[in-house]
Amino acid sequence: MKNILIANPKGGSGKSTLATNLAGYFAMRGKRVMLADLDRQQSSSQWLARRPVEVPLIHSNIKQALKLDWIITDSPAGLRDDKLTDAVKAADCVLIPIQPSAFDIGATRDFLDMLAAEKAIRKSKTFVALVGTRVNHRTHSAVGLADFMEQTDLPILAYLRNSQVYVTAAEQGLSIFDMRPSLVTQDIEQWAPLIDWVIEVTGR
Repeated sequence: MKNILIANPKGGSGKSTLATNLAGYFAMRGKRVMLADLDRQQSSSQWLARRPVEVPLIHSNIKQALKLDWIITDSPAGLRDDKLTDAVKAADCVLIPIQPSAFDIGATRDFLDMLAAEKAIRKSKTFVALVGTRVNHRTHSAVGLADFMEQTDLPILAYLRNSQVYVTAAEQGLSIFDMRPSLVTQDIEQWAPLIDWVIEVTGR
């Protein structure tokens, strides 16, 4: 069983979007997936409650599936101290979504400093990578985000565009991988390096 932690102290950074779509991808591939929602807003849990019965099952707690392939953890805003340490220890990799705004970049910079102090990160037992979310490449803020991410020396897995398909999918309890391919071709292409990295670093 492998555990992916989605983390960023800034609310609205795209954690639930990453978590639900990753869960949807692995479920679509026939894997046994649990989506753990630790966030106070419970966005991922609400998404699961809307999920249609005809799409691949995603579990909401460990009792539903004794033998899991993946646990994807949607963490709360403000994750720090002992809770951060415990979450990092349990994770095989950490994905950090960042929106292109000065507020998001500032919060993420501080969070990366905290992560760097975690023993599991220092010993490379837990891998960390960045994902740009809701990115419009034609804006100055997108350029600022790219500059910041490159300065971290962490893997930059994707810049996910600011697309209505994510809103539509979330409203229906779907991931983009559950939707008609013709609607999401560009978006799925953006996810490919992210998924490849996760599979590589977790040995899956």
